[in-house]
Amino acid sequence: MCGIAGFIDGKLSKEEQDPLLEKMLQSIAHRGPDARGKYFDGAVGLGHNRLSIIDLSVDGNQPMLRGRNSIVYNGEVYNYKEIRKTLEAIGVVFKSNSDTEVILAAYENYGVDCVQHFVGMWSFAIWDEEKQLLFCSRDRFGIKPFFYLNQGDRFYFGSEYKALYPSSLFSSAINEAQVARGLQLGWNTWNDETYYHSIHALPAGCNLIFKVGKNMELVRYWDIDTQKRSNLTWEESKEKFRDLFLESVNLHMRSDVEVGGCLSGGLDSSAIASVIGKEYSNSKFKTFTVYYEGKNEVDERPWVTEVLKKYPQLDPYYFTPTDDDIRNSFERAIWHADVPLAGSSPISQYFVMQLAASKGIKVLLDGQGSDEMLGGYMHSLIRLIGGDIGSGKVGSAIQQLNAHATMQDYSLGQKSNLFLKSLLAGFQSEQALYELEYKRYYPFLSKSNEIPFQLKENSGSRLNQFLYQLTFASSLPTLLQFEDRNSMAFSIESRVPFLDHRLVEFAFSLPDEAKIHNGVTKRVLRESMRDLMPQAITDRKDKKGFVTPGEVKWLRGPLSFLLDQNFKELDFLQYHKVNSLIDDFKRGNNKNANLVWRLVVLRWWMGKGRS
Repeated sequence: MCGIAGFIDGKLSKEEQDPLLEKMLQSIAHRGPDARGKYFDGAVGLGHNRLSIIDLSVDGNQPMLRGRNSIVYNGEVYNYKEIRKTLEAIGVVFKSNSDTEVILAAYENYGVDCVQHFVGMWSFAIWDEEKQLLFCSRDRFGIKPFFYLNQGDRFYFGSEYKALYPSSLFSSAINEAQVARGLQLGWNTWNDETYYHSIHALPAGCNLIFKVGKNMELVRYWDIDTQKRSNLTWEESKEKFRDLFLESVNLHMRSDVEVGGCLSGGLDSSAIASVIGKEYSNSKFKTFTVYYEGKNEVDERPWVTEVLKKYPQLDPYYFTPTDDDIRNSFERAIWHADVPLAGSSPISQYFVMQLAASKGIKVLLDGQGSDEMLGGYMHSLIRLIGGDIGSGKVGSAIQQLNAHATMQDYSLGQKSNLFLKSLLAGFQSEQALYELEYKRYYPFLSKSNEIPFQLKENSGSRLNQFLYQLTFASSLPTLLQFEDRNSMAFSIESRVPFLDHRLVEFAFSLPDEAKIHNGVTKRVLRESMRDLMPQAITDRKDKKGFVTPGEVKWLRGPLSFLLDQNFKELDFLQYHKVNSLIDDFKRGNNKNANLVWRLVVLRWWMGKGRS
């Protein structure tokens, strides 16, 4: 895991190149404290901050040159050993033991199609001196970030917004469409858009080719087929899912430094920890948990204890933030985030990473992606029931609704609410439902009435259509950005085993009932892992997520200063509505606490959070 930065800019003098690239790298020094390297070739500059994970020797330093190609790279290609073996069989010779050199050799032999061979997470830029082009790529899910500025023949790139601030191409003009998406929907990115008009993101699953004198080319190299269907039986499906998941966890354990894991007590992190407890039973594995004490607070330690009882070789560490911790860490957490925080949970994640770093961990496994591909969220159940209603399977819809209502001990009102939402989902497209949420879920604040997003249409079951949007548009891209920034704030490489693309492709190919059945979410994960996980975790039905008390308790306590900012400077919003929301919250009304949080954090970010 590292930080990359670079440019192609013929307007820079030789004397300007090195100081500029140094500023870019210094701004993201936290991403790679182990080594720094720079390479220049005419108008091209490549820079790298290294966090040493694979091949800790100087042979793994970057920029790495191989023949007439050079690379700066952030991420891990977990199957690099297998790719290397294939290349060696056709006569390719390697000088190092790093996955970086494997990427370069794969590019030499396969060209831009090399990415089709990779299992992992990455963002990289390869300067092909012979072809005079810069080949850039981002992994299939956008786990690793890649941002760029482009103006004619001038091109700059970096791992974070802040790496691009020193460029003369950067403009601080705010992208109001992204502000609106952030406030109303909680998204911090959309396709290639960011919070700045000038900065673009390379979308997940895309390659970018920049060649001086020609148009920049952006090509999607991978996507999910939401219509593909597995023909396996239920027993065969469970076995294959288990095999793919265990293979992914084992690949994600490849490292030349110690690996640890997040352990929240939920299904996803417990599944990862249980695999490691079983597969690596002779070695200690450090786990990290943040909790909150007090009335109505979320304290997952009892669930964590269930995992520890089954696998006593796990080595747990815990942290509960005090008000002083929250107050003192807020500004730094915002700076690292690069964007306004849509909720308070990223700050809890920030503390998890801080705890892991304090115990010497440089690689951490986390459970992102499972909810999006396996239907872990409540809205997934709504789409499942709605899909049955829309296709005339009323009996099945009623069965699913009743099963969930019984399991969660719903009142008649709650059950009716679920039915009405499901009925709406049965006859409305994802675009229409997201538009409804955008305009109606919170008080609408933007002065513009335009809808600032257009979801990509896809087919398949109603549930799969929704899971696709969670994976590529709404939920996962935002979670992955915070995953990256919070981990890299403490020079930690965060890995997400659920996002092995082969596992995700298989999950999407499964029938709906393998994901949600009789009110039980993520069914195939629960059942395929039943012998490895504690029964209490396997059968756990309450969905907590990464819950924190921030939106109410923190704003009324350690972060109350956020409520006293001057909100008139948010001149692209309807100020009277903003002012009314803040005043209502100050008077004790918590109804729109989440939106109030987004407003006050946005204001802070625009004032102090970017410097």
